[in-house]
Amino acid sequence: MFALYSRKWDARRVYLLISGATAFFFNLVFTVNMVYQVQTVGLSPLQLVLVGTTLELAIFFFEVPTGVVADVYSRRLSIIIGFALIGLGFCVEGLFPSFIAILAAQVLWGIGYTFTSGAQQAWITDEVGEGQIGPIFIRASQIGNLIGIPSTLFALLLGSLLLNLPIVLGGLLFIALAAFLVLVMPEHGFKAKPAAERESTWREMSTTLRAGLREVRGQPVLLALLGIGLFVGLYSEGFDRLNTAHLLESFTLPQIAGVQPVALIGIIGMVGGLIAIVVMRVVEKRLNMRDGRALARVVYLCNALLVGAIIGFALAGSFVVAVLLRWLVTILRTVIDPLQSTWMNQHIDSSVRATVISMTGQVDAFGQIAGGPPVGLLGDRFGIRAALVASGLILSPVLLLYARVLRSEHLIVSEPAPE
Repeated sequence: MFALYSRKWDARRVYLLISGATAFFFNLVFTVNMVYQVQTVGLSPLQLVLVGTTLELAIFFFEVPTGVVADVYSRRLSIIIGFALIGLGFCVEGLFPSFIAILAAQVLWGIGYTFTSGAQQAWITDEVGEGQIGPIFIRASQIGNLIGIPSTLFALLLGSLLLNLPIVLGGLLFIALAAFLVLVMPEHGFKAKPAAERESTWREMSTTLRAGLREVRGQPVLLALLGIGLFVGLYSEGFDRLNTAHLLESFTLPQIAGVQPVALIGIIGMVGGLIAIVVMRVVEKRLNMRDGRALARVVYLCNALLVGAIIGFALAGSFVVAVLLRWLVTILRTVIDPLQSTWMNQHIDSSVRATVISMTGQVDAFGQIAGGPPVGLLGDRFGIRAALVASGLILSPVLLLYARVLRSEHLIVSEPAPE
């Protein structure tokens, strides 16, 4: 019986399972955790900011070291450890309603996230090959968006019974996922160095990290992508924290019988997710994911539209226009993520793939740490609209970096692979 359940699954199947399961578990937690922190724990605005800062600091300091672990020892092991730590962090947050416990929880699940962030993409790329990853990334994105709707509704149902219940359940499910992956997750594409050939742990990590830095310096594409990651982090923290407040405070919401404002905002988010799924399906059918130049052009266009959509959202004069632009932002961000992941993985050597991907995560976290407070301060002083306009302007330099990438000879010589 144990042998039956310990048989390794196909890597594509496991990756899509991970994508769907983690989307469901994260939505269980994030649908209610801000309400839990305010109503149950009683955190002040400053404490709420410190919670977010603690999470980003944990990600910033541990992103590259954990990525090196994945490159030196095992992507599979890194992913399993990461999910176990994420689950433990959420359990601590839900079971111990205090400021200190929530800070500790952010450190735990933040470190766990860094174990999974670069390793998941590197693992599936190694297992199926660079030429096959594009459709898998898109399908995973679609699954995540689709599962977000029922998981949000389920979280609201559980939260109405006990506010911390979705948080604790989400944590337990992450731990269960880690245990399940021990049984079914394969790892054939990655080959760890034999113990006899390894240097000491820290020296090996240092060697791999230096190799990752050389990889980045040697490819203008990767160097530009790190810069893009920085500006994405700088803009995203302010926008993500303020866009819901903008809809609630800057407009008179339509009065619909029996629908509370929070429920209306949730419906808007779910509809935007559904539209994004449809758009991603169209992109998947029409775009050759093996053509680096085509990927670059589409990502550039999407980011140009994203800058305009964010600024338009900030300046919108009616609720309907604001909602339409908010949906456009959701669609564009949904499209950009898998296309850029595919594009990046096509330009990274396998031996340092997780490390380089983790570097992008680290600069994103740094950007969020550096960009969030100033945008929030701008919002306090000049209003939410001004802060959101600033977020759009902060993102705009990525267009120059994408243009540089498009001119890079590394990308220009990239041709579509034969079907």
